[in-house]
Amino acid sequence: MAIDPICGMTVDESEGRTAQRDGKAYYFCSDHCRQKFLAMVPSETQASGRQHKTAPKASSAAQTYVCPMHPEVTSDKPGACTKCGMTLEPVPPQAAKTTVIYTCPMHPEIEQDHPGNCPKCGMALEPKSIQKNAPEDDSELRDMSRRFGMAVVLTVPLALLAMLPMVGVPFDRWLGATAFSWLQLVLSTPVVLWAGWPFFDRGWRSIVTWNLNMFTLIAIGTGAAYLYSLAAVLFPNLIPEDFKHHGRVEVYFEAAAVIVMLVLLGQVLELRARRRTSGAIRQLLSLAPPTARIVRDGAEQDAPLEQVRQGDVLRVRPGEKIPVDGMIQDGRSAVDESMLTGEPLPVEKKTGDKVIGGTVNQTGSFLMVAEKVGDDTVLSQIVNMVANAQRSRAPIQKVADTVAGYFVPAVVLVAIATFLVWSIVQPRQPALAWALVNAVAVLIIACPCALGLATPMSIMVGIGRGATEGVLIKDAEVLETLEKVDTIVVDKTGTLTEGRPKLTECLPAGSFSTDELLRLAAAVEQQSEHPLAHAIVVGARDRKIELPSVEDFDSVTGGGVHAKVEGKAVLIGKRSLLAEQGVSNIAALDERADELQQQGRTVIYVSVAGQFAGLVAAADPIKSSTPEAVRTLHSLGLRIIMLTGDNEKTAKTVADKLGIDEFAAGARPQDKQRRIQALRAEGRMVAMAGDGINDAPALAEAAVGIAMGTGTDVAIESSGVTLVQGDLRGIVKAVKLSRATMRNIRQNLFFAFIYNALGVPIAAGVLYPISEHLLLNPMIAAAAMSLSSISVVGNALRLRTIDLTP
Repeated sequence: MAIDPICGMTVDESEGRTAQRDGKAYYFCSDHCRQKFLAMVPSETQASGRQHKTAPKASSAAQTYVCPMHPEVTSDKPGACTKCGMTLEPVPPQAAKTTVIYTCPMHPEIEQDHPGNCPKCGMALEPKSIQKNAPEDDSELRDMSRRFGMAVVLTVPLALLAMLPMVGVPFDRWLGATAFSWLQLVLSTPVVLWAGWPFFDRGWRSIVTWNLNMFTLIAIGTGAAYLYSLAAVLFPNLIPEDFKHHGRVEVYFEAAAVIVMLVLLGQVLELRARRRTSGAIRQLLSLAPPTARIVRDGAEQDAPLEQVRQGDVLRVRPGEKIPVDGMIQDGRSAVDESMLTGEPLPVEKKTGDKVIGGTVNQTGSFLMVAEKVGDDTVLSQIVNMVANAQRSRAPIQKVADTVAGYFVPAVVLVAIATFLVWSIVQPRQPALAWALVNAVAVLIIACPCALGLATPMSIMVGIGRGATEGVLIKDAEVLETLEKVDTIVVDKTGTLTEGRPKLTECLPAGSFSTDELLRLAAAVEQQSEHPLAHAIVVGARDRKIELPSVEDFDSVTGGGVHAKVEGKAVLIGKRSLLAEQGVSNIAALDERADELQQQGRTVIYVSVAGQFAGLVAAADPIKSSTPEAVRTLHSLGLRIIMLTGDNEKTAKTVADKLGIDEFAAGARPQDKQRRIQALRAEGRMVAMAGDGINDAPALAEAAVGIAMGTGTDVAIESSGVTLVQGDLRGIVKAVKLSRATMRNIRQNLFFAFIYNALGVPIAAGVLYPISEHLLLNPMIAAAAMSLSSISVVGNALRLRTIDLTP
């Protein structure tokens, strides 16, 4: 007998797992303990005699050891804790500090490693990804808020000062025209030159780089109004008579200051709204608990989540969040997975079941083995996927980009034309003064940002909303394409059904017994990943049948598997596969097989050494949520087609029960792919939902591939949409989300186009011949311009509350 150095349990040397170090053999009660030992200490060989890759021994300068009970006790070499005597553990090397990349919400190709402004549009850059526990960078918001506060303090009295003479208070005559103008200059200068400096800085850089944008127009408009007024105060004799009214030069300090103040207000509101668009990622990040309770040598201790390693045993108590992905080792409980899957009902978990980090344990306490930690957890992958998708660009964005490319130069030309027309036609005196005012109004009211933000804001909020419902969108193009889908193609096993079939019948043929048939079939199937294979293996183990080893295992995708067991060739799969291989007496149980298939069973044929050995049958129950989801998809105008590798009778039973529009049985992977090609050739926009390796070609062929999160990694990689819950109701949510998001984008684009199409001509004075009151003051133009961007962001935020209930 030996002692397991990891958990302290007594181990039978003839049965335990072993590892070698420095010529000494160590014995372990389980693979978990042996793997943990190997991760801590370089090993030489395994018990089987096969060479184990030796981990490089860390130098004393590079490795630090610490006591798990007393972290203040450290050493530069292995040993025991001076306080409690426990073996010191190596401290994992610290990960390199993650560099935060900043990007522009309108131009995702712009990236840099520090905050700043986009060189193309002038907008404040924001972090490309959000780090857990990292403080939110709100420096831009704080700076704009500070500038706005100062602008309000000086602009409000300035505006009142300028308006008093208009309401019969002759303040200008009391002070004198010169003092009145100088007072406005003193009040407006800090507002324009300090509070508004970011706009001039961005405007200047946009001209230098020739990336003209909103700030180009603001800088030119406010700069023209302020510089003209400054010249009027300092050099009044140089101003042409056409600019004067009753011999006085009108100044526009209050217009320049109010424009700056209103634009600052718009920036502050927009920045606050944009922060809310990343709320989905912050919500997901907050799901992971900061600590985990690690069990070592029978003692439990809390440790930071970052210190949890693969193979660690963790205790999860009632009401606590599950720290990482893993498997329950001991205990049972109900787990609330709604924050990741959108499913409101708790899921029962028992020993051997998988659990997901970030979900909430409800009633019981259990021990779990950590299997995926750090960036490998489902939660981390979801966060990364959502962050990347939110920065992607939808094809519809190209329309706005094309218009925006010509927008600013066109507005500048319109402003110049406005000045010339008002100067030459002179519909109102002083002509040049009104020409300047209207040209400034044209520059100020135009808002290319409303066009630029229309799509990215909706995409960001929509994809984030989907993530909170367990619908993960790969990129914006998928979201746009999904809206156009009119046909949903689904696999049966794992998509419409539970994907956890159970063995129901085992019918031997010839001289084979029931146990012998099941023993040989399960021995081969234990090498397969298919749910039906798992059902056969579990059925054999439930009957306490020992399974022999196999050789030369191979699978026929969509057909079956074959291997050698005890020197005999065993072939398992569809009837057609055995017929192709020339198996004799295969029709012996056909009548019984037909009966089982009509009952919805899946029948699998088995041959041994070329002779028909019998058949096994399994039943895979339909998910309770599937019938309602199918009805909802039909109500959304979608046609549903089921393609399954199962037999005709079983497929028909499932299709009739669910009201599936069309089905095809016996479909191999290439058959599914060809069927989708044919549907697309008919002009159908097809989405394919599946969960297995055999679904991957069809998922890739479809316009949109939808992978069930319970499926294989290959299926998920081939898909544009991943449903965390692995439930058909997730397709309903995805379709509703895509339609709502694209509708929101079109609303934003419509508003942005209409706003600019109406605002610019009105500011230019095209309605003045109808009424002299239909002129747009530059201050009103500034307010309208600021509100246009805010309204686009606000409309996008409505997606956070849309109803995706199936």
